[in-house]
Amino acid sequence: MFLTLVAMLSMTTAFAEGENAASVNTLEAYELNVNMNKLSSALNLADDQKEAVADIHHTFASELMFAAQYNNDDRKALVNRAIENDVKWMRYVLNDKQMRTYLTLLNTTINNRGLNK
Repeated sequence: MFLTLVAMLSMTTAFAEGENAASVNTLEAYELNVNMNKLSSALNLADDQKEAVADIHHTFASELMFAAQYNNDDRKALVNRAIENDVKWMRYVLNDKQMRTYLTLLNTTINNRGLNK
């Protein structure tokens, strides 16, 4: 009986750890830490574009973290709205070539983090 109790407690603990790890991984998917120097280099940004892109990205990252707090349906709508806003604002700052590169990077990031599901 004692061994059964120990087995049950260890299984419950392992299950709870798995749940916490899953929720942490989910929240981590919404944290968008970008090295602005590398992004600037990849997009070949001019000095005046760097600050604007950094501000837009900061807003986008904040909106994603806000979306992470909601249930699946609301979260998906908020993530989609954040992406649409980000793309719309970036279009004002970036030229066509920069925008194509940015969209490639954004799509890759969204797919790798599973935010498009």
